[in-house]
Amino acid sequence: MNSKVTEILKRIESTDFESGLPKEYEDIPQQVVESLKSNGLKITAAESLTAGLFQATLASVPGASNVFDGGFVTYADSVKVQLLGMDEDLIKKNTVVSGPVAQAMAELSAKKLQADIGVGFTGVAGPDPLEGNPVGTVFIGVNNSQKNQTIVKEFHFSGTRQAIRLQAMLCGFALVWEII
Repeated sequence: MNSKVTEILKRIESTDFESGLPKEYEDIPQQVVESLKSNGLKITAAESLTAGLFQATLASVPGASNVFDGGFVTYADSVKVQLLGMDEDLIKKNTVVSGPVAQAMAELSAKKLQADIGVGFTGVAGPDPLEGNPVGTVFIGVNNSQKNQTIVKEFHFSGTRQAIRLQAMLCGFALVWEII
């Protein structure tokens, strides 16, 4: 993994997000959109714990319509199956908070919308643990169909529900940057 991205991911996991998105990270979404544009790539996402935060942040960048046509908020397992075409057995076998589910969310969302890059977010933002996973457990999958490459990463964030969602969203952008 790119040393710059590795350093960003490490810093995000140890940074306090309780007061919102720290100023030092505000330009990452813009930089990712520029990189997507310069490489002629389209992006989409399927979000669970982030509930559309990644896509809303993406769409807030001027020019994002050049790289982003839409995506999915798949909070419930049944919606992952219905909208993405996810195999129910994958969720039953691995639990919804898992690397294989994040990877499938990334790959299936990209396939559904014919995007080059797909991102999948699943995890536990709190306040309660889920399926034996403690609050702050997050899996992010990123797929680049042009390179036939997928990255799946597990994170353990701390803080409030919103702080965990912000950290997950930002790590999603960093992983996209890595896979472009």
